[in-house]
Amino acid sequence: MFKKEVQSLADVLQKVLRQGGLETPLNQKRLIDAWDTIMGPTITRYTGEKFIKNQTLFVKITSPALRQDLSMMKTQLVKRLNEAVGGGLIISDVHIY
Repeated sequence: MFKKEVQSLADVLQKVLRQGGLETPLNQKRLIDAWDTIMGPTITRYTGEKFIKNQTLFVKITSPALRQDLSMMKTQLVKRLNEAVGGGLIISDVHIY
């Protein structure tokens, strides 16, 4: 007789995503979507375009004062956003423009 290797559905899906090269794009999408939740409605109101390139999150902020404040909080933003997605390193920097 043989033993069946039982795996959870989450483990199987993660393995399939990783093998298909889809894990990183999915986590990047989750991170971009998490911006609004983490930053709240006030900052979201002044947020424009968001995208990730070379492990850097680029965020357009329409308020110059808010842009300056967020630029000084880059380290905390990187940490909070990565934790929101699952703790792995998705981005290493945030560029506020």
